[in-house]
Amino acid sequence: MEYELLGWPPDGPKLRLDYERFSYAGKFVMSSTGKAVARVDGDVVAAVAFNEDRTDETTLWLRYITVRADRRGEGIGPRLAAFSRDRALERGYDHVRIAVNNVFAYEALYRAGFGYTGETTGIAELILEYSPDSGPSRPDPGRYHDGLDEFRDRDLSEAEQSFLRERRDADPPSPIGV
Repeated sequence: MEYELLGWPPDGPKLRLDYERFSYAGKFVMSSTGKAVARVDGDVVAAVAFNEDRTDETTLWLRYITVRADRRGEGIGPRLAAFSRDRALERGYDHVRIAVNNVFAYEALYRAGFGYTGETTGIAELILEYSPDSGPSRPDPGRYHDGLDEFRDRDLSEAEQSFLRERRDADPPSPIGV
């Protein structure tokens, strides 16, 4: 697996992804966001788009992470998030944030070292953050479960409900490396 930073906002490159194989494919055509990808044998298998916070120049937001449909569940998304996070910190950002709208993304981002902030967006996404000072190498179990609890009262698929039942008393997932 190779990871590559394609560019930073506001002058990020356009990235054309097959909409039948990648969720959010249309979001990667915008040139105002930075992009990074994961490749196997030169083929893009995952992508992330990101931009600076509008009100805080020390914070970078990961906006969309997508993994090719036939490669989901292999841990590529969390590793790409960690790769992008590390590049942002090297560039001088103090915080990297992402908003997630499903339990699978929530778990994946915890694996990448992000922790639930206790905040949500106006569209019910949970905000997770990594910062060198507070970014957990082993996320707090209480905060991890607080985030899972945010999903429990939602209209979820059977797969999501099963996922939540399996993690009711579980420790947070172990962090991954890139």
